[in-house]
Amino acid sequence: MTILITGATGLIGKEIVKRCHEQGISVHYLTTSKEKIESQDNYKGFYWNPKEGVIDSKCFEDVDAIINLAGASIAKRWTNSYKKVILQSRIETLQCLKKALSELDNHYVRHILSASAIGFYPHSFTKYYEESCGKVSPSFLGKVVSTWENAVDEFSELGLMVSKVRIGLVLDDKEGALPQIVKPTALGFGAPFGSGDQWQSWIHVNDLSKIFVHVIQEELEGVYNGVAPNPITNTELTKGVAKALHKPLFLPNIPKFAMKLVLGDMHILLYESQRVSSKKIEETGFDFTYSNIQPALENLLQKNA
Repeated sequence: MTILITGATGLIGKEIVKRCHEQGISVHYLTTSKEKIESQDNYKGFYWNPKEGVIDSKCFEDVDAIINLAGASIAKRWTNSYKKVILQSRIETLQCLKKALSELDNHYVRHILSASAIGFYPHSFTKYYEESCGKVSPSFLGKVVSTWENAVDEFSELGLMVSKVRIGLVLDDKEGALPQIVKPTALGFGAPFGSGDQWQSWIHVNDLSKIFVHVIQEELEGVYNGVAPNPITNTELTKGVAKALHKPLFLPNIPKFAMKLVLGDMHILLYESQRVSSKKIEETGFDFTYSNIQPALENLLQKNA
């Protein structure tokens, strides 16, 4: 089997590539940087520039499925101009892929699996969200995610099976949110955000990469939540990090207005609450390595101890 991956050199992409190679799956990947193009037996790079609609169509040769992870980072200050970049980068990549596929006389691609996000679900302290929830968050992230998902749904017009994984808070020891959470706690300045009661639906990066490969191998169609079985509150996460680092927590909770001053609109990432279910993916036979937060944190944080 050969899979074409966009965003293969990012946090999640690197783990998926590793998982594919462990399973004997060859990887083609698209990159906007010609310097990042490699050509090995099981790992071949191809150039593209979605903004200009440029793509090397050789990337589709012998490919059975596509994993789409491409999109500008949401971890930068959300100015009005950067909000457009966040949205457009997700749409342009999918439009570029779809146009290129539709122009091929012959190809073997039968499945596309795209990243999405639990930002789809409205903020709530009480609801427990499953994939069947049709209500979309009125926030900027809700708009981004629903537009992103609609764009990937259009691949069904080409006869492809379409799947989406709505990703929660991804925990990794070097990239993403966890190192940023760890820094102040390691210095003795850790504290929950706001009330600390907001739900954090998290997932260990290894389990997330396993979900993506599982969905492809089992040919699962539709939407799946990419979260661990046991969501926690922001307070529990902060305490869990402190415990794994053997650090005390003394400081009062950080009020919302303070982080709004620092981060602008992006502060909602810290204060939004989405309690999300993993039941659907588990019912397909998927087993999590890290179902609970403490073993996940200890696994990640002991690497750098």
